[in-house]
Amino acid sequence: MKVLLITLITHLSDPVTGRRRGTTERFREVVDTAVLAEQLGFDGFGVGERHERPFISSSPPVVLSHIAARTASIRLFTAVTTLSLLDPVRAFEDYATLDHLSGGRLDLIIGKGNGAAQAQLFHVTPDDQWDRNREGYELFRRLWREERVTWSGRYRPSLDEAETWPRPLQQPIRIWHGSATSRDSVDLAARHGDPIFSANVTNPIGPYAELIRYYRQRWVHHGHDPADALVGAGTAGFYAARTSQEARETYRPIFQARLDAFRRLGVEPVFPTLEDAIDRSSALVGSPQQIIDKVLRYHASFGHEVMHLSADADGLTGKQHRDSLELFQAEVAPVLRREIPSRPFHPAVVPTARPGTGNT
Repeated sequence: MKVLLITLITHLSDPVTGRRRGTTERFREVVDTAVLAEQLGFDGFGVGERHERPFISSSPPVVLSHIAARTASIRLFTAVTTLSLLDPVRAFEDYATLDHLSGGRLDLIIGKGNGAAQAQLFHVTPDDQWDRNREGYELFRRLWREERVTWSGRYRPSLDEAETWPRPLQQPIRIWHGSATSRDSVDLAARHGDPIFSANVTNPIGPYAELIRYYRQRWVHHGHDPADALVGAGTAGFYAARTSQEARETYRPIFQARLDAFRRLGVEPVFPTLEDAIDRSSALVGSPQQIIDKVLRYHASFGHEVMHLSADADGLTGKQHRDSLELFQAEVAPVLRREIPSRPFHPAVVPTARPGTGNT
């Protein structure tokens, strides 16, 4: 199994101490965590895209470019690139550039996006977001594969033998489809032979497992080899400690602060207690063996080869966060890699100098 750390770059007060980091400090924390993830041996680091409070992740290509400059081998993910909001041509230009700057370490996870602000900022509504996502992806996909594109659609000006530069380093790049609740995204992925990444955060396992089953059915329907389907899945929270008692005692005030925040917004939590969340949600809170057992149980339903953990401390101290990640890599990850075989990610591309160019 491959394991990623992913952040949506929330900008909130610490749920335990009440302290709120400055914007600059929060960005630096994200980059430092990505560097740590590479040092500890995580397989990838992802940055989400959101365009409203409490997130400051409106520009993933910029953040990932800085991370690319600070790292050498860890794969970089978008989580997700909101194609329903973006001009596919402009998104291609940004990410093709990042593909070169990172040495071909980029994987894209695309999705329709969410949040009320997108209607105000981008004039994208619940009525048209799926059509925009589908149309944007059809063009986006062609741009990665074709040097000249002729195309027409509803939501952007047409193209006539248009060229886009720079051409990407990876041929082709891998594009995942982020899936939370709708069959539209998984059918789009299956049609094109692309992997999916199940959010697996808000609800119990049932709805996500059903979407993954549907993806595999549509994969076969569209004529693909069942063995080639590739699935990733998220987690709703993470803290590993030597004992389950220590893990729960440390994580309980963090979880309670999250419940209180939901209720202030008038949202009744799906999992009303920490014990219920540990039992029925995808949260990984406990001893290494408990976390291993839970991931294997979810794998029996999902068949996933890639998993994400939150890159954010979320109320943990810096030492607690690092200790938890180190414990995961020392005692959990080796077992998951052994028990759940996974296909390799593409290796980073090391540029070679061409005679007479002076490039290194």
